[in-house]
Amino acid sequence: MRARASEATARRARALALLALSLLPFASLAEEKYPPDPRPDREIERRRPGPSEPERYTPPPIDPRQVPPPAPLVPREMPPVPDRWRLMQALGFHHPWFDPYDQNVLKGDLPIATDPAFRARFPGLASRLSDRWFVNVGVVSDSVLEFRRLPTPTAPQSPGRAGTNDVFGQSRQALFTETLITSLALIEGDTTFRPPEYELRFTPAFNVNRARVEERRVLSIDPRSGTTRDDAHVGIQEAFADVHLRDVSARYDFDSVRVGIQPFQSDFRGFLFQDSALGVRLFGTRDDNRWQYNLAWLRRLEKDTNSGLNDLGRPPRGDDVLVANAYRQDFPVPGFTSQATLVLDVNREAASTFYDANGFLVRPAVLGDARAHDYRVAYLGYNGDGHFGRWNLTTSLYAALGHDDRNPIAGRAQSIRAGFAAAELSRDADWLRLRLDALFQSGDRDPFDGKATGFDAILENPQFAGAATSFWIRQAVPLVGGGGVTLSGRNGVLADLRSSKDQGQSNFVNPGLVLVGGGIDADLQPELRVSADVSYLRFADTTVLGVLRNQAPPAREIGWDISAALRWRPFMSQNLVLEASAAMLLPGRGLRELYDEGERGPQYSVLVNLVAAF
Repeated sequence: MRARASEATARRARALALLALSLLPFASLAEEKYPPDPRPDREIERRRPGPSEPERYTPPPIDPRQVPPPAPLVPREMPPVPDRWRLMQALGFHHPWFDPYDQNVLKGDLPIATDPAFRARFPGLASRLSDRWFVNVGVVSDSVLEFRRLPTPTAPQSPGRAGTNDVFGQSRQALFTETLITSLALIEGDTTFRPPEYELRFTPAFNVNRARVEERRVLSIDPRSGTTRDDAHVGIQEAFADVHLRDVSARYDFDSVRVGIQPFQSDFRGFLFQDSALGVRLFGTRDDNRWQYNLAWLRRLEKDTNSGLNDLGRPPRGDDVLVANAYRQDFPVPGFTSQATLVLDVNREAASTFYDANGFLVRPAVLGDARAHDYRVAYLGYNGDGHFGRWNLTTSLYAALGHDDRNPIAGRAQSIRAGFAAAELSRDADWLRLRLDALFQSGDRDPFDGKATGFDAILENPQFAGAATSFWIRQAVPLVGGGGVTLSGRNGVLADLRSSKDQGQSNFVNPGLVLVGGGIDADLQPELRVSADVSYLRFADTTVLGVLRNQAPPAREIGWDISAALRWRPFMSQNLVLEASAAMLLPGRGLRELYDEGERGPQYSVLVNLVAAF
């Protein structure tokens, strides 16, 4: 019995020892939480057994003089980094200069001043620049091969074939054009969350083109020039300085000013004005970027006839565009952006005439009394872009109000009162997008009543109803026998009877246009998209066409525009894009009366476009 009792006592002793060891950490924590009383001589008050309050501890006062100063030689947790932008390079990771997707000093990922190659070549400049200066270099090659059939007049002086006496000649044409666009930007600032402090941008463009037709006097006013033309041009598309004036909120709402040759687009789809012009633009944001505004004065530059690039070899045009607009995001519903705009076009080109590079008179247009004139027109507009639930909507509404001192068709002064409306409604269904398009351009019912009611833009480039793949929008259809004008300009949707979209003047005595159609975009693969569009076109009023052709007004029906396009991005990016498209205009009654299209078949266009970008 004694042995068993002593064994039980030993077990209890071992258990108490283990319990004491397990409570040691908690005892240390208790000592930290409740430090010993700094007054050891204090007599401990004895209390009788029973409930009682815990003893309250009052810490002693702190003497700042007893706090030791920080040690200056304490080792840092991290060694100093001489260039925080190039941590990966310091670890041995290096990327080739032609790779735009990894860190690249040419694409604004790394400051230029700390680049070893730049410092070695320009040591003086590198020492003056801080590590907040970046460069962005871009190169785009745009190659276009195009085959088309357009109504083509026979040359009156020297037709290309013996015995030719018809008004219309052979109509097949071919065009090749190559444009190389280079861009250099020097940017100062931390631009992740805020606009740059300064930006200097310079963008020259180099173009070569070759055109071949079947009739003389199509490519040049001189019939001796033949049926082939080779041309080249260098244009400056951007040359501006952008200065950040101030931040107006903690979330970097700002005001900035931009001076020089700069691109500007007045609405979401380019219906009214899209150009690279000389000017001054004040712009900025408010209310956490929900409000955006632009105030701009732009003077249009002359364009090269065959490339469409800016021609700085000629003085700027006497055509000023003043813009004031405001954008509101999430209005009237989240996901939709609304814009209100006021654009004033003041054209003062009545004092001179202008011939293009091919010798054709484009200002004033060769129709009516062909006298130079001035005009002033104000555009009041509303534009919207976004979605209502699963429905996508883009819309534009414009009213044009102004005065034309002497319209060449009417031969007298005109009050401008015209309107324009366009809308695209679409819906996505997985890999498909279905689109519906509608457009209305008011026409002039009476050219001689002193009211010009045909709408015209300043310089349009509409991304609408198939855009460049559409025959009506892509091609400039000449009004044969009605003056040196076209029914619609190249890369333009309006039936405005202008001599040239780029170099001519706006004309508000025109037949107008009604367009209704639809299309589909199918993403068969991430890198492959197929699109198709069908549009029905008719003039709003053909009275002015009858006046120019000295005949009864033709029927209003233009016909059906049918187009299809294939777009391939082999790397699933915009660095290499190949697009091929075909379009056909099936003539309606009005077009057959203008061009006798029943005898020659439909007009068509085949286009191959290759874009490579760095």
